Amino acid sequence: MPPLTELTGLTSMRRGLRSGADLIASASVAEKDAFLSSLEEVDGALLALRYLFEFWAHPHQLPPEGDWRSWVILGGRGAGKTRAGAEWVRQVVEGSRPKDAGRARRLALVGETLDQVREVMIFGDSGIMACSPPDRRPEWLATRRMLRWPNGAEAVACSAHDPESLRGPQFDGAWVDEIGCAAVNKATNEPNKFLDPKSSESTLPAYANGLRDELIQHQYLRAMLSYWGDPANNPVSGVTGEPMIDMGRVFVWAWDARPYPWFPNTDEMWSDGPNYRRGHWINGRVSGRTLASVVSEICERSGLHDYDVSALYGFVRGYLAPNVSDARRALQPLMMAYGFDAIERDGVLVFRNRNGAQAVSLADDQLAAHVDLGADVVQSRSSEAEMSGRVRLNFVEADGDYRNIAEESALPDESTHAVAESEVPLLLTRPEGRQAVERWLSEARVSRDAVRFALPLSQQALGAGDVVRLPAEAGDMTVRIDRVEQTTHQLIDAVRIEPEVYHPADFPDDPTPSQRYVASGPVLPLFLDLPLITGDEVPHAPHLAVTADPWPGDVAVYDAAEDAGYSLNGLVAVASTVGVTVDPVARGPSGLLDHATQIDVTLTSGSLSSVSEAGLLGGANLAALGTGEPGAWEVIQFQTAQLIAPDVWRLSNLLRGQYGTDALVSDVLGAGAYFVLLDGSPRQIALAAAQRGQDRHYRIGPADKPVDHAVYRHEVHAFEGVGLRPYSPVHLSASMGGADLSISWIRRGRIDADGWDLPDIPLGEDREAYVLRVLAGGVPVRTVELSAAEWIYTAAMQSEDAVAGQIEVEVAQLSDRFGPGPAARIAVSL
Repeated sequence: MPPLTELTGLTSMRRGLRSGADLIASASVAEKDAFLSSLEEVDGALLALRYLFEFWAHPHQLPPEGDWRSWVILGGRGAGKTRAGAEWVRQVVEGSRPKDAGRARRLALVGETLDQVREVMIFGDSGIMACSPPDRRPEWLATRRMLRWPNGAEAVACSAHDPESLRGPQFDGAWVDEIGCAAVNKATNEPNKFLDPKSSESTLPAYANGLRDELIQHQYLRAMLSYWGDPANNPVSGVTGEPMIDMGRVFVWAWDARPYPWFPNTDEMWSDGPNYRRGHWINGRVSGRTLASVVSEICERSGLHDYDVSALYGFVRGYLAPNVSDARRALQPLMMAYGFDAIERDGVLVFRNRNGAQAVSLADDQLAAHVDLGADVVQSRSSEAEMSGRVRLNFVEADGDYRNIAEESALPDESTHAVAESEVPLLLTRPEGRQAVERWLSEARVSRDAVRFALPLSQQALGAGDVVRLPAEAGDMTVRIDRVEQTTHQLIDAVRIEPEVYHPADFPDDPTPSQRYVASGPVLPLFLDLPLITGDEVPHAPHLAVTADPWPGDVAVYDAAEDAGYSLNGLVAVASTVGVTVDPVARGPSGLLDHATQIDVTLTSGSLSSVSEAGLLGGANLAALGTGEPGAWEVIQFQTAQLIAPDVWRLSNLLRGQYGTDALVSDVLGAGAYFVLLDGSPRQIALAAAQRGQDRHYRIGPADKPVDHAVYRHEVHAFEGVGLRPYSPVHLSASMGGADLSISWIRRGRIDADGWDLPDIPLGEDREAYVLRVLAGGVPVRTVELSAAEWIYTAAMQSEDAVAGQIEVEVAQLSDRFGPGPAARIAVSL
């Protein structure tokens, strides 16, 4: 085999590629042929390429450059950590040729157990033996737990449970595996075992039943850290002043960089998600606590110090207990979900799981006769009416979006609809919720059978919570002692139990639904105080258009009279189609189809489409143009929408100043004005009629964030209620009749005014009223209110007002609810 330097010189890494293999895979046919030809020119190069790790490795699998002492590889399953370690061992022990000495002569291979070192690090699919070429493959000396290479280098297998084997300066280096334990029943029997259908090494630990068990994983890590954290087990070196094992550099298999809980629940993105539930991952589990520690904290914080939780087991993912000073109230949900009792023994409160195990067998001659019983054992059964055949438990679902869900169980012969329902503020998986209700229901049915019997005072070791087995003559049943009354004897009240009730069932552990994460950035809110369009709107309430990129989901709208005390006004579920104008937009004709004007709009969200002329006249492609001020929008329609550049649309064949907004259009609307498509996405917000015209504070932002979050936009607006505003009059004309000036106009209507089959349009207001002003030099000289669409400015009035020459007359329709609408104006020469 040629030296490695001869092979590494055959390729040069191309920028952006991860390995030499990537380079060849992406090369042209001619480049591949040239590469293979160059290998044939070097004796044995083609055979050696398979074992040239520098050619195949990902960058994170190659050791760092420079004079380093510790190299830590952080990666999840499939990251190639074992292969990287095995190849590093080869690199330091092998020379250029099989018999040449390498940089290291003696290495330590350290794993959790010797079996793990042998099966994974040495003989595994990515282990040392599989990675080594035939002429450099080491020999495994089983009796000495050692690998020996042809050049004499050695590697000794060491177990973390036998630290004495690592003492002394005899090692040039070490390959140390991380600690880890699967979250599966009895995982500590073989912590390195795991389930993965895609792996040839997939198997359960010895004697494991395959049920998910985070507690055993938690206890394993706690034992490892506490043991090696003890200076008695991890002494400090007198030479270096450092402990034998630096616990700050100990890594756990496996902390995954993928975000929890989307990993493991997004199976279409990550195919190894199902392996999480009984795998080594500690994502989402490190925040959990043992049930014993939670109960201990509740006892301590409530002032109870004489307690015993040594026989209590369980894993608590999360528990909301606002007031732990009330111990009974804080413990009750835990006792219900995890099935344990609190028992007083010799002044100590003992907590113990109900499991039916280790029952004390009572012989017939151990029972005492008591005059109150009339028999050795008195049996009774409560009525079926006293128990419910259907139970439901409400809890918070773990491993997902923390939704409030419920699990229900019913007896197979249950025909009633009565449900015994409870709610616990606990994080539970669905299988855990199912196990709780199944245990609860089965326990309730079995415990209908009650017994009373007496024991002599010599049996005082038995007390409440203990499980005993009655003799065959007394019913041959297993019972749990609930109450003990001491007189001349011990009077025992007990209920029947079945130990199988407390065995966890293997319920399907399906992926928990999780919404995809969407970055919640600021949103752009645009308030539009619009005229009535369909006639079905609330006349005084504004519309709200919201857009964002990316869209965060539901957007919440909060309002208040001041910048405090906000309440939810509503939710915006759909983004509006919003854009900005590219060029200034000049005033256009109203009431006519404008073929000359074109408006270019850059959309920030949504898209546009063209419509037929019939569709245009039927009200399609309605939009609003404006500066963003709530009451200053021009309503337009467009027939043609043409995409002329990415996100840039050209609108043509326009109808301008629709629904009375022609009177508000400025001569030129500057570039960068807002465009909002009125396709139903902008919806009206809630606004009481009494709040019209009043300043109100609004906070608008992603609904998944609190109202005081920095991402919320804060705006203050007072809305006029444009839907109540009369249109401006049209066809305002003036004529001289002698010295008198006659003014006339035609009113417009905002309600049901599009019909052609009536002699006149509906008034749309409570009464017909107008306000007319005469202006000289821009200053009003006369103001009158009128009830008809005409007025005569007599010569006497003109003389009284001292006007002559050029004047202006403006007329606006009056509304009793809104006041004057926009005015129509005409210039007159007297």
